Amino acid sequence: MIVGTFGVMAGAAVLLLGLGGAAIEYQYRRRPGNALDWVAGNWRLMVCEPQRYQIVGRPELINRTCSLEIMVLEVKPEPTLLSGGSLTGVSVKARIKPSHPDAEPRSDDYWFGYIVKVGKAARMDVEVDIQGADLTQLKALWVRIHYVTYGPQGRIPKTRHVIVPLKFPNSDEAQSWRPLPMADILPIPTHLLTQLDDPVSIVKRYVLPHSQPDDIVTIGETPVAIMQGRLRHPTDVKLGWLAKRLCYYFMPTSSLATACGMQTLVDIVGPWRVLLAFLVGSIAKILGKPGVFYQLAGEQARLIDDVTGTLPPFDQFIVLGPKSPQKVVQQIYQETGLNAAIVDVNDLKAVKILAATPEVNFKFLEKALIDNPAGNADEQTPLVLIRPRIQS
Repeated sequence: MIVGTFGVMAGAAVLLLGLGGAAIEYQYRRRPGNALDWVAGNWRLMVCEPQRYQIVGRPELINRTCSLEIMVLEVKPEPTLLSGGSLTGVSVKARIKPSHPDAEPRSDDYWFGYIVKVGKAARMDVEVDIQGADLTQLKALWVRIHYVTYGPQGRIPKTRHVIVPLKFPNSDEAQSWRPLPMADILPIPTHLLTQLDDPVSIVKRYVLPHSQPDDIVTIGETPVAIMQGRLRHPTDVKLGWLAKRLCYYFMPTSSLATACGMQTLVDIVGPWRVLLAFLVGSIAKILGKPGVFYQLAGEQARLIDDVTGTLPPFDQFIVLGPKSPQKVVQQIYQETGLNAAIVDVNDLKAVKILAATPEVNFKFLEKALIDNPAGNADEQTPLVLIRPRIQS
């Protein structure tokens, strides 16, 4: 009798432990302990003189957790200049100051540890001062904001990135029109497009001065993704078991041939979908039908650009495909009146149209872009204006 009672009690204890453990794990997973949302904010070139630039930005960290406070410690800026010429004699200094309502001003630029309450933000002012004999060759400023978060998940170092363009071509600096049998083509240069830009404003600024009502404007898919902030630095990618193993099965030229590139896809579509696509795709390839993996894994599998896949400094990042491309082209049409398309074009005469306004003829557009007029190097001409000669 005693043995039986003891067995029932032991079983009940095990059941309670199991249920308790499951409840604790559920609670842990549904309450992320470090959900600080980074917002780049406004960045402006406040001083633009031949020998001095001053850039001011106001980023913030917003606490998106449901009921947990997060502390922000050790905030430091690290500026890097990108230039078309030598940086000899050019100096760059960055300082950061807290600007939340109860921040105490300090003259030594020390960041006093700050508690970010639920729904509140840690705000900061970043000032970057650049001086030199000739600053006309500067193209962009890359600012890394290093900081430490402290809370239920422990002490976690983080880095966020802001790229600020410093060189802006005039609207009349477009290249010459290139005649084709079916259309005239005009590649249009821009400044280095960053997450501080948006596609509609860029088209208004650089394309409208050259356009006519029946023209078509195309934008590369990678610049659109960059403007949407769809990029990840490899240091922010947490590698999992699946990504570290599957990447070895892809061609070296594939953006999925590295653990970080593959993990990015896993994070987007989920590990089970990637694994299923890999297994089915492998069998299909053996049977003589390649490309099934990319069909099953989703469009992002083809669109991810791993590091070195685009212009500096974005060559240091993994760039995803653009989000809601059809919505982007519709916005361009509504605000400019121009038919638009987001395209992925390379020097191998491959043209993929991700999205286009309804009046755009895909076959016509593919023929017009087959020779990649935007270029595949550092031309910095993400916009191409197409003027049909025949009915498209």
